[in-house]
Formats: sequence, structure tokens, C-alpha cells
Amino acid sequence: MSDTTLPVIGAQAASTTKIVPVILSGGTGSRLWPLSRASYPKQLWSLVGNRTMLQETACRGVGAMFEAPIVICNHDHRFLIAEQLREAGIENARIVLEPAGRNSAPAIAAAALLAAESDPDAVLWIMAADAVMTRPETLEQLLPVAAAAAQRGHIVVFGMHPTRPETGYGYIEAGKPLARLPDASTVAGFIEKPDAETAAELVASGKYMWNSGMFVFTAHTLLQEMEVHAPVVLAPVRQAVERRTGDLIFQRLDPASFLSAPDISFDYAVMEHTDHAAVIAGDFGWTDIGSWNALWDIGEKDGEGNVTQGHVCLEGVHNSYIRSDELLTAVVGLDDVVVVTTRDAVLVTQKNRAQDVKKIVTRLQAQGRKEAEAHNRCYRPWGFYESLIQDARFQVKRIVVMPGEKLSLQKHYHRAEHWVVVSGVALVTRNAEQITVHENESIYLPQECTHRMENPGRIPLVLIEIQTGSYLGEDDIVRFEDTYNRT
Repeated sequence: MSDTTLPVIGAQAASTTKIVPVILSGGTGSRLWPLSRASYPKQLWSLVGNRTMLQETACRGVGAMFEAPIVICNHDHRFLIAEQLREAGIENARIVLEPAGRNSAPAIAAAALLAAESDPDAVLWIMAADAVMTRPETLEQLLPVAAAAAQRGHIVVFGMHPTRPETGYGYIEAGKPLARLPDASTVAGFIEKPDAETAAELVASGKYMWNSGMFVFTAHTLLQEMEVHAPVVLAPVRQAVERRTGDLIFQRLDPASFLSAPDISFDYAVMEHTDHAAVIAGDFGWTDIGSWNALWDIGEKDGEGNVTQGHVCLEGVHNSYIRSDELLTAVVGLDDVVVVTTRDAVLVTQKNRAQDVKKIVTRLQAQGRKEAEAHNRCYRPWGFYESLIQDARFQVKRIVVMPGEKLSLQKHYHRAEHWVVVSGVALVTRNAEQITVHENESIYLPQECTHRMENPGRIPLVLIEIQTGSYLGEDDIVRFEDTYNRT
């Protein structure tokens, strides 16, 4: 059907076709180090408001207009994401596991292939899990327009009016308006992450919008365009989807097939080549929180222009972002800075150098520092643990096991463990024994004994673990049985 035969569709029009939200949650957000790390990236944190960014993103796709969401994520985060979705009241999500991140094009291709299995004409709405919107109601009004354009065969991107020169975003130039479809235009061109001088010129021209990374299209259109412009992406991803396996509530893409796909963004693979691109401009209060500076921009400021969170004390500080998750952080006589304190790392930078935090992460990785990738608190499907004291031949940990959960049946070759219960009740397997350990009681697990701990109670089980031995690494573990299918 041509555009000339279609009726005019306004911004308030309702679409009879439901939209499938697709949430991409594979990033690590290294520019928000030391808070965001590979083990617990920024989309899993509550950076703005009370819900995490993943939860906020997922809740935008709840209602009569939407089908169940598809979430594409790293397999290491699967239990964290499932729990956060459950907390947000989203029980029916399809959680799809990547063996490793291959950028947005393979992830989007996988979502389209999965949706096409039940409906090739399904309308998909692609969202990154780590963006913030302060005016989402505007987006709700424009989604039916995007869906209508998608049903005409367009790949729609939402463009945001820029508020400043930004080198971390891509830019879009709008072309001619689409016939009989208000608010939507063709795309005249893309410019990917310009330098500072070019970004200033683009904003000053008034012709360009930020690329929000939110796309709307039908599964059929997307797969057709990938067949033409990115067959080297589509073919291995198609095989990965066909060979996927079930893993508890998750769908696991075939690793060998998926990892043979190139690491490439959706913009480079498809949007810069397709003749079917369209853009809808909006003012959603959107930001992808790509740096600490972005959090200062949208944060509630005090009389001195500071945004603060946590245990913070300031004297003579102006126009700065100061955050502390646990330790008291005092700052004196500084302007236009970012100071972020976690239990195991501190960041101090000028606001206008916030994008360079990623370079620090790269240096730490090169030095083999664990702080580059992992927090002191390590989350597991049963709860979490954190190291309190560590030396050459001993380590003390705090372990929290949630009600009804249990660790794997395991043993260690190089260490013994002593567990002291400080809250709750532990049911401990030690070789052939099963022993109930109550608050203020302890149990010793000698080296190479087979053991397991579970929480049979209704409150979190909290215990102190004292490890002793010649090697205390987390890889000294042999699992015999695991509720969560870990190896």
C-alpha cells in the first residue's frame, strides 16, 4: 500500500497492532565507573528516582498497547535482571542470553528473529536499558505514529532536540516529512559521535537531532533490510536463534554461532545504509546517562549548584556532582568537579573531563586490577557476598542468602571454611550430614569436604565466612549439583 492511499494519522491515534518492547541490556557503562562495572552495570542501579534504569525502561512498555517484552542481556546478569523485572511486576518477559556482547546489531537481529517466529509483522520498539526520560508521556503520544510508519515499511528512529554540544551521541538530520503522517520525516543523514568542534557546529545549525538509539520497525522489514545490508550479521544470528537452548526461565543463544557475528552497531550495520529510515522528533527529557556530567545535568541542585547523594559534607563547593554510597565523603573548595566514592574506589575528575573516565578503566584493566570489572559486593542468584578482610592465607566474608535459596553442592581443594550465623537459620550439608545452624552458632568445613548451605527460613540468612588456606581464589570450586544450572 502506498503512502497516498493511507489516511492521515495524528499523534494521538491509537494503533490496533500491539508493540513488542525490546530492551538491550548488554552494556557495562564504563564512563560511570566506579559505580558501574561489568559485574553490576549502570542499568541495574537506581541513579535517578527509586527504580533502577532497567526497571524504568521495562515499565515504559507496560499496558494495553504492548506485548510481553524481550530482554537481551549478558548471561552473567541473568538472575539480577530476572529479579529486578520481578520486583517491577513484570513476570512474562522473554530473557534472551548473549554468550558475550557483540554490539547492538546482532542483539536487535536476534530479537527480530524471535518475534518473527510467531508474527513476522510484529512491531518492535528497541530501547537501551540505560536511558532516562523525564517526560515519557510525550513518547507515549508518538509511539502510535512510529508504529504506523513501521507498518508502512519504515525503520523509525526517535530524535531528540539537542540541548548542548555532545560528543558521546550520534546526530540525525531530518529530511522531507512523510506523506500523510504528521511528526515523521525521512532521514537526510547520520553523523556518528563527532568531535567537540563539529558537535558545536551541528547544534548551532539547528538542523540536527541527537540519535536516541530507540527504533521502531516490523520484524519483517528489519530482517529484509539486514539481508540486504548486513547479511554477515544476520546469518550467524539466525543460526544462533535456531540453535538456542532453554536454561530455567531463560533462552540461551548458541554461543559458537552468535560469536561468529561481527561486533557492529545497528547504526553502522543498517541505519546508515537503508533507504527506509525515518525519524520522529520528540522532547522526552531523554539522556543515556553516558557520563557523570549527565547526572549533574538532570539532577536536583542545591543553592550552590551541587547535586549530592549519600553521606556527603561540602564546604565552598559549587556546580559539582558528589556521590558516596557508603563512606563519608568531604569536599572543600572545589568547583565543577565530580567526586564518587564506593567501598573500594574513589573517582575525582573535572566535569568537563567526565567522558575520559573510560580511559581510567582501560588502564586499570591493563594493570589487572579487579576494581575495573567487579565490585567488592558480588551478587549471585541466591543472594550476595562481600569481602571484609583479606590477607595471604585468610579471608573474611559476609554472606547473605535469601529465603528459600541455596548455594551449590561443592568442595574446595585449597581452603577450609568456618561459618558463623549472625541472623537467620542455615541448613548445612557437610558430607553425609545435614546440620541446622542457628543464630550465634557456627560450623567448620574442612578442606575437600563436600558441603552446601541453604536458607530454609523466611528472613535473609546472614553469616560470616572465615576462609583459611594456601589459595583463596573464587575458581577453587568444584560443583556437584546446582539449582541455577551453573558450571
